[in-house]
Amino acid sequence: MATFLYRIGRAAFKRRWPVVLLWALVLGAVGVGAAGGSGPASSSITLPGTEAQRAFDVLEEKFPAANAEGATARVVLRAPGGQKISSARNKTALEETLAGVRDSSARIGQVSDPFAAKAVSADGTTAYAQVTYSAKDTDLTDAEHTGLDEALESGRERGLTVEASGNALAAPAGSHTAEAIGFALAAVILLITFGSLTAAGLPLLTALVGVGVSITAITALSGPLDLNSNASALATMLGIAVGIDYALFIVSRYRSERADGHDACEAAARANGTAGSAVVFAGLTVVIALAGLAVVNLPILTAMGLAAAGAAAGAVVVAVLVAITLVPALLGFAGERVRGKAHKHSAGRTDRARPGLGQRWISHVLRRPAQVLLLSVVVLGVVALPAAKLELGLPDDGSKTASSTQRKAYDMLSQSFGPGFNAPLTVTVDDRRATVTRTGAEELGKALAGLPDVAAVTPAIFNEAGDTAIITVIPTSAPGDDATKGLVDGIRSLADGIGARALVTGTTALNIDISAKFSAAIAPYLALVVGLAVLVLILVFRSILVPVKAALGFLLSVLASLGALVAVFQWGWLKDLIGLEQTGPIMSLMPVLMIGIVFGLAMDYQVFLVTRMREAHVHGADAPTAIASGFRHSATVVTAAALIMISVFAGFVGSQDAMIKSLGFGLAIAVAFDAFIVRMAIVPATLALLGKRAWSLPAWIDRILPNVDIEGEKLARRDPGPPTREQPVRTSEPDYGGHH
Repeated sequence: MATFLYRIGRAAFKRRWPVVLLWALVLGAVGVGAAGGSGPASSSITLPGTEAQRAFDVLEEKFPAANAEGATARVVLRAPGGQKISSARNKTALEETLAGVRDSSARIGQVSDPFAAKAVSADGTTAYAQVTYSAKDTDLTDAEHTGLDEALESGRERGLTVEASGNALAAPAGSHTAEAIGFALAAVILLITFGSLTAAGLPLLTALVGVGVSITAITALSGPLDLNSNASALATMLGIAVGIDYALFIVSRYRSERADGHDACEAAARANGTAGSAVVFAGLTVVIALAGLAVVNLPILTAMGLAAAGAAAGAVVVAVLVAITLVPALLGFAGERVRGKAHKHSAGRTDRARPGLGQRWISHVLRRPAQVLLLSVVVLGVVALPAAKLELGLPDDGSKTASSTQRKAYDMLSQSFGPGFNAPLTVTVDDRRATVTRTGAEELGKALAGLPDVAAVTPAIFNEAGDTAIITVIPTSAPGDDATKGLVDGIRSLADGIGARALVTGTTALNIDISAKFSAAIAPYLALVVGLAVLVLILVFRSILVPVKAALGFLLSVLASLGALVAVFQWGWLKDLIGLEQTGPIMSLMPVLMIGIVFGLAMDYQVFLVTRMREAHVHGADAPTAIASGFRHSATVVTAAALIMISVFAGFVGSQDAMIKSLGFGLAIAVAFDAFIVRMAIVPATLALLGKRAWSLPAWIDRILPNVDIEGEKLARRDPGPPTREQPVRTSEPDYGGHH
């Protein structure tokens, strides 16, 4: 692979204008596609194979009107100062407000009358109206959203408290503050690392191109492929982080090759062959891990994988392609400016300079490897403890920000109608024989009323054929409470003995089923990823103990990051520091998605850090010397790369979206744990304790393993040709995995 990428780097450097024009054309083409064929992103979630989804399917077939795809809204109105909503003045204000809602769109099919529908609270202060549209929520226009907002505001002007929820409301306006913060911090880190504006700017420029291609492609495909609304944010988050990091590795290697005396073209080619090989490997591990979501046999993962995981994988692939083609081309334009001013004075520098922080740290690790290893494992183990209490769920209006109208409507309904009002359960009863359906529905209705945690049970509603009935159950507990989950289990137990088929569904039941499926999927998926890590790293490092150690370190960092997630987002520890208003269960998709992404990033750092250690070992260095040499050449760049990723991910902690906020936090903390504790403490300490045994590989395995040449050994055997100038004394320029 190194030789192939060497040729690509050389060709891109020499034909830099065609390469740049090609990427400009790609960006323009996907931009045109996004402008002409984009559709609104979907926010719907389905889970084939669960009872809740089967019941939804029954409703779609037997009660098409009840399961219509039109947008809906629920408008909640409260009289001022504890007055009755039915008083003449307040009733007039309510009717005028709802008339304004009805007039806000020609595609509103119905606005219910709260008094006729008995949708008034027991204390008489609060009422709600159901609004149904003939159009899907993704088809509503800005004018219709604005009209609804103005109608709600008119009710407030009449003295009522008016809030609303439902998918007919406009999504919050997107903010690019997170991307800007992450980008600015990355620029500062790059400038400190390289000491050159040109070298610092190049990774930022290529990352922008990569993210631009990814986001416009996702925008173009969001309608046709029904991509989830979080796909864009996730692709942006990952695209910026890996785009900058991958370019950083190649630019840094290029500077190192130039310092060794190679001309610009040869240095770009060699950087692409060595660092580029590791970039391709790192990118592939992310894609493979995300593709592995399908292996855990969870249909929602394959469905959402086309959105969240698919968008993430696509962004990583684009970042890799940009790094191995556009970066060498831009290096051709940059000339000596990439190297900055430091190289002019390098010949006068000596190795007697005061050792840097990295050298002092690795010396400490090598003096006390057992203590460093034990302390690191204990720290991560303690942080991981809360992960044992991980609870999964899906965000609802109760998890939105306190200032949003959806959250205010949720709280008003909970206060006036009970917390279970926001967690209605729909029970379907069906049989081919209408008499069996009717008898079963009546029997089940009576039994449901006797269950604990039931606030109300509505009479059964039958379809025209009489073979299907719907019963609505209102719990006394909130959607995310354990009592509500227990009620769902209790209803399902009752449903087994009524003669007809009875299924429990509704948003609450579906969320419970999805969370249970995801909880069951975490362990097998983690085992799959850890096993994959071992196999891939055996191929790269031709060792057994190094991959096992790396995989166990990855497992530690993932468990610790899940523990931190539980402590902050579930228990509320330090939640004010990140602006978290509402604690609750962790988003169901979060753990498996985080495992897949962190796996690729962890393998990235593992390759860049350990390949130089292996190189020194192969050339005859003893274990401490090999570890110190590899660490000295790699640590600066790995540190910069990790800080950039942490900055980019942490920028998304300010998001108002619950999933993006938790994913940004989870990825930032996972990268911090993996890069600074696992790769820079546990890895060198373990290698020091293992000594030469770390690199042993049974001969029969060595014979059957293919040579993927991640480290660029074939390039090391090439005749580099005469240097372009007198070779200077080697400085402490950061470098990483590969040979010279």
